[in-house]
Formats: sequence, C-alpha cells, structure tokens
Amino acid sequence: MTQCFSIHPDNPQQRLIDRVADIVRRGGVVAYPTDSVYALGCHIGDKQALDRIRAIRRVDKHHNFTLVCRDLSELASYARVDNIAFRTLKTATPGPYTFILQASSEVPRRLMHPKRKTVGIRVPNSPIVMALLEALKEPMMSVTLILPQEKYPLADPYEINQLIGAQVDAIVDGGCCGLEPTTVVDMTGDRPLILRQGAGDFSAI
Repeated sequence: MTQCFSIHPDNPQQRLIDRVADIVRRGGVVAYPTDSVYALGCHIGDKQALDRIRAIRRVDKHHNFTLVCRDLSELASYARVDNIAFRTLKTATPGPYTFILQASSEVPRRLMHPKRKTVGIRVPNSPIVMALLEALKEPMMSVTLILPQEKYPLADPYEINQLIGAQVDAIVDGGCCGLEPTTVVDMTGDRPLILRQGAGDFSAI
C-alpha cells in the first residue's frame, strides 16, 4: 500500500523524512519534489527498484538516470571532476541543473551511458531532498516523473497518487512543483555544452 507523507517544503519533519528514507533503503520507489519538478527515486544499488521506475516511465535500459547527491564532495566520488569543472559546479550548485560527467568506478554500470561511460549528477536546492539524502547518507537514483506520451511532468501530489499511486511505495507531498525540468549541461568536453534548457539559467554561470 502506498504511503503518503505531507512534508513541509522549507522545514521538513525529520520523523517523516526518516520513514521515507527507510522505504528507500528497503527497496522502495518514491515520488518526491525537487527544486524543479517531481521525480521518481530509489536506492542507488537496487536493480529491481530501478526496473520498476523504468516500467512506470516505459523507458528501456539505455535511458539515463541521474545520481542525486548532497554536495560537491559526494558528487566527486561518483564523477571525474577537473579543476575547471569543479569551479563551474561550485557556482551552479545547489540548483536545478543536471551535469553530464565522466563516471568514476563507484557508479554502477547500469547507470552509465553504455558507450561514453558518463553519468548525470545533480545537487538540488531543496530542503526536502537534502534532508532525505542526509538521512540516507548516500545518493539516490532519480528520474523526472513524466508519464509516457505526456509533454509535461506531473506536478500535483494528488494527481500523482491518482495516476501512479499503486506503482510506488511512497509519495512525498511537498506541495505543487514546477513543470520545467532541470537544465542539462554536458561537462565532458573542452567547455560546458547545454543539452537541454530547463529551469536553470546557465548563461549567467
């Protein structure tokens, strides 16, 4: 049975955060709000949970997931970051950006791009997400909560419950979210390359 948690977006209740974190640790799939849109998340090492998310989104094994991290030091454990990239990331995080970086050996192979060996990583500017990651003490695998054939992500927790409540283990109700996903920036070349313009204004960075 799906559990719904109404969590304050600015002052998350720790007891509720701990319950959501426990669901993630036990292999659950959660729908949760970020600083851009609602997302689906699960434990970094759980293949079954990852496959459940793929089934909800109806995407194949080549679809890229994102590692959601607490901070730059955690991010650096999962990606190769040179000094130039680090300065850029430091300016842009936390925020609504997903960075494509060369993956380190800590990243599960199923999360990497099969040919380029890259991974998407982000540090959201969201008290709920930060509290959840702090409780987990590790990143989450995550993907935008947008249903097949839809143009925009789901933004209302009530609607999320109505449409996919039976397919997830927990829904974090942090209020309505935006409809614009993250800005995706490829950091693997000589200079940053915007692959998708989203909620973040990278031009200022």
